[in-house]
Amino acid sequence: MKYLVTVRGTQADYEAQSGRAIEGVPAWTEDDVQAMYTYMGAINADLAETGEFLDGNGLAEPVRIRHVTVGEDGGTVITDAPYSDTEELTAGYWLLECESLERVTEIAARVTRCPVPEGAPAHPVEIRPVMDGAGDV
Repeated sequence: MKYLVTVRGTQADYEAQSGRAIEGVPAWTEDDVQAMYTYMGAINADLAETGEFLDGNGLAEPVRIRHVTVGEDGGTVITDAPYSDTEELTAGYWLLECESLERVTEIAARVTRCPVPEGAPAHPVEIRPVMDGAGDV
């Protein structure tokens, strides 16, 4: 079964990871950022070794999001962010192939233990089964 595992974050989190404290989010040091990358890299390496890793990446900060929708007149409407510093969005993802929901839950639990500076907000890790071509999971 394929699963999409996502981590969440806010613009304030990205700012903090760049060394700028935002209300309620402490500034990260270079060591904090490196610890996060090392931890996530180890998860990726383990998943590649087990054959469960299909794809995964971090995503650019929310201020770089662009929405494309259909307007009332049927034309294309393009909106570049802004988002509030506290609006939670997808910050990164893994596409995994795991034998069970229990196994992917173990992986998500490991992700939640990523080192962060004291006082940094905790965000959920979301697991979503990927539907096959027939609409079934």
